[in-house]
Amino acid sequence: MKTPYSSIYKVLHLNRLVVISLIVFATLSSCFSVWMAHNINNKALNSAFAINTDGTIIPLKLVNQKENFKVEALAHLELFHSYFYNIDASNYEKNLEKALWLGNNSIDNLYRQKKTDGVYNRLIQYSLVQQVLSIDSQIDEQQGEQTFRTVTVFEINRGSTIDTYELVSTGNLILVDRNFPKNPHGLLITNYFENSLKKLTDKN
Repeated sequence: MKTPYSSIYKVLHLNRLVVISLIVFATLSSCFSVWMAHNINNKALNSAFAINTDGTIIPLKLVNQKENFKVEALAHLELFHSYFYNIDASNYEKNLEKALWLGNNSIDNLYRQKKTDGVYNRLIQYSLVQQVLSIDSQIDEQQGEQTFRTVTVFEINRGSTIDTYELVSTGNLILVDRNFPKNPHGLLITNYFENSLKKLTDKN
């Protein structure tokens, strides 16, 4: 015999099935979302970006993060030393501005010291041309810090004479956010110091 309670039981049973189905669906959706997020995160960790000659950003797969760091670090150091020491009366302001983006206040302090000493005034006054001939950097990891030692050979053309110098500089490298095109390698030079400067040759 049918009673009002039979209909209620059917409705409750149906509701329970609907609720259970929704819970199962929500659980599966959550698991899928977590898996997708984890997968995307892993892909992001295994990718990097490089800048093309026309300024476009190209995604690259990282085969080995340490090897990639060394390649970028050497490129960063070469870029900095080229900007900071490859100067003449017409380009020194532009080059030094670019160099300051690649290091912290230790670079800025050195720049200010050279400016106070009249280095850039002499560059303008005597139309000097300072040209970098070679940049050789060595990178080492000490107690979790990336240190470098760079030997830069450059010549100063004074018109009648050309003097060649060897500069040895040291410092540290830290990771920062990439800033295209001002800091494309995402590295910053810290504790920069010019250790020694010696004259190599005179050309008359």
